[in-house]
Amino acid sequence: MMNRTRRLAALTLLAAPALAVGPTVAAHASITAAPGAASSASCKVEADSNGKYHLWGVGFPSGTKVTYSGSTSGTVPTGTSGRFDIGGLSGSKYSVKTADGTTVNCTVVHY
Repeated sequence: MMNRTRRLAALTLLAAPALAVGPTVAAHASITAAPGAASSASCKVEADSNGKYHLWGVGFPSGTKVTYSGSTSGTVPTGTSGRFDIGGLSGSKYSVKTADGTTVNCTVVHY
């Protein structure tokens, strides 16, 4: 019983600082980066079951439009969480460009 109490106490000491810092760090994390700074946005392309391709991205500026280009091109709005999702595309090579000119090359996902 004493070992269990020590382990719980040690775990509490390790977890408490992470919980105290977690919301603060999350609150300061921003998708909007300074010009020239590395972007946290990413996008993926995967094959659909019907032979078409599915393009999706995360980490883009929320509530804006991004332009995708590759075998097919177009513009799509991002949601409030900075995500977008497009299906039924042809080809697997795409890049996504934001309004500020940031370009992200999409990674092809193979299962």
